[in-house]
Amino acid sequence: MQTAAEFAIAFLPILIFLIFMRVMDSFQLVKVRQVIVAILVGFTVAFLAILTNSSLINLLDISTVSFSRFVAPVSEEILKFLFVVYLIRASKVGFMVDAAILGFAIGAGFAIIENIYYMNMLTEAGLLTWFVRGFGTAIMHGGTTAIAAIISKDLSDRKEWSQAVLFLPGLTTAILLHALFNMFILPPLTSALLIMLLLPPIFIMIFKQSEENTRKWLGTGLDSDLEMLRLLMAGNISETRIGNYLKSIQNKFTPSVVGDIICYLRVYLELSIKAKGILIMKENGFEMPPDPEIEAQFMELNYLESQIGKTGKLAMQPLLKLNNTDLWQLSMMQKNQSKG
Repeated sequence: MQTAAEFAIAFLPILIFLIFMRVMDSFQLVKVRQVIVAILVGFTVAFLAILTNSSLINLLDISTVSFSRFVAPVSEEILKFLFVVYLIRASKVGFMVDAAILGFAIGAGFAIIENIYYMNMLTEAGLLTWFVRGFGTAIMHGGTTAIAAIISKDLSDRKEWSQAVLFLPGLTTAILLHALFNMFILPPLTSALLIMLLLPPIFIMIFKQSEENTRKWLGTGLDSDLEMLRLLMAGNISETRIGNYLKSIQNKFTPSVVGDIICYLRVYLELSIKAKGILIMKENGFEMPPDPEIEAQFMELNYLESQIGKTGKLAMQPLLKLNNTDLWQLSMMQKNQSKG
């Protein structure tokens, strides 16, 4: 009975907190499969961290306490953060909420393996130890990675930071929070209780702000897409601002490439409008059936992109104002269509 209680206290809090975060997401854009993959990545990262930390503590020849305070936060947060970098760079997350959930899932997987490791090491530890590790350390691991992911996603969307330093603020924040927790400035039990009291309202506030931004993006983005598509389809494009811009770049491209750029704009806008419509329906509890035209539109988009080339796509940037969220929404549609 005591072993079962220790197991529940060590593992259930992190899983309950992860479920709570996913339930809080009204758009439910992060699939269960994605969460499971992130947890499995966390498992792998934990094993790597155990091996890395064992090598580092021997190499640096410092005490376990000093290592826990000054080295482990750096090595562990870097390893956890690498998958976050991949998710954002590959446009696998559309909004801060998605980044938070997947970041927390990575930390959850890490914490599960770490607690299993310490259960084998600390066979004489009592319920209080596992309460601190379950409600404190485990939630801390998920929370630091989630916060790093939120900061990085926000900076990525703003496009005000170069790629070289884009991820440094989030990673640095995670390392500092982890190190602060490991300093044991407060008694371990107090630290665990503070984490359980402070993190939920912080994440609720972040989720609400993210959802408000998402609704704003859906509204203004949909209006903008519809207006531009209307201008393209009107037949008198030469008299519009799109036409004026195309005239300004026509000397840089052949007539066929300019024609492909116009076709690319049309197909992209049609897909973008469909994607935003799917999100709006999803928020209101409706699941849209697969659209048989989407796969053909993506094939056309890919073909046109190959014809236009990188220079042509850069020339379209002022018209489409492509950002990570726009790229993600098309990626989401493509995946949903292939599953359908």
